[in-house]
Amino acid sequence: MNQWSMKRFWQSAAIEETGEEFAIRLDGRPVRTPAKRVLAVPTRTIAEKIAAEWEAQDKTVDPRTMPWTRSANAALDKVAPQRKAVEDYIAAYAETDLLCYRAEGPASLIARQEAAWDPILDWMSQRYGVRLSVTRGVMPVEQDPDATGRLAKAMAPLTDFQLTAFHDLVTLPGSFVLGLAAIEEAAPPLDLWGASHVDEDWQIGEWGDDEEAAEAAAFRQKAYLHASDFYRAAS
Repeated sequence: MNQWSMKRFWQSAAIEETGEEFAIRLDGRPVRTPAKRVLAVPTRTIAEKIAAEWEAQDKTVDPRTMPWTRSANAALDKVAPQRKAVEDYIAAYAETDLLCYRAEGPASLIARQEAAWDPILDWMSQRYGVRLSVTRGVMPVEQDPDATGRLAKAMAPLTDFQLTAFHDLVTLPGSFVLGLAAIEEAAPPLDLWGASHVDEDWQIGEWGDDEEAAEAAAFRQKAYLHASDFYRAAS
């Protein structure tokens, strides 16, 4: 039975330490991922979060309330079996990084982008010794393959669980550089998320908020902050 459509059958969720991993048990039985792998995670912190999610389920399992379980499933079922493909997918974001595409106007938006993005690019340059090309408008700018390659190497030491979080920290804001800044704590997570929404915030200031867009943004921010927490817990 698919765990996402099952009804609650267990009395309690618990953690069992198995060597260097922590497995989740429901009344002593192992929880399995959608691909039928045993749900075992690298740190007790993650295991405790997952166990709490299963313990909190009522009559039917609701995956929308289980972000820690979903992330662990992704690490085991999606990242681990095809790690190189995942790294290549994430690395491509450095070639079209959000921070490298600036507005042609008005002056107030240009100033906001510079204030939010230039310090992060300066940090990246100092940290990794590379500089990405910045352009104005939407026409593509070609990045130096050596620069993007050096940035991509930052993923090599990450565990599969860390890389799972890094994927979201890059793809949700649309910036490899912001992802690096997040995992290296170059700035608080909320500040980095705010940096990725400079354009949207400027538009809201000019034209007012849109309820549907605001709900979507809040959902993505929640997912981003979870990814930040998941990375810390996996480290």
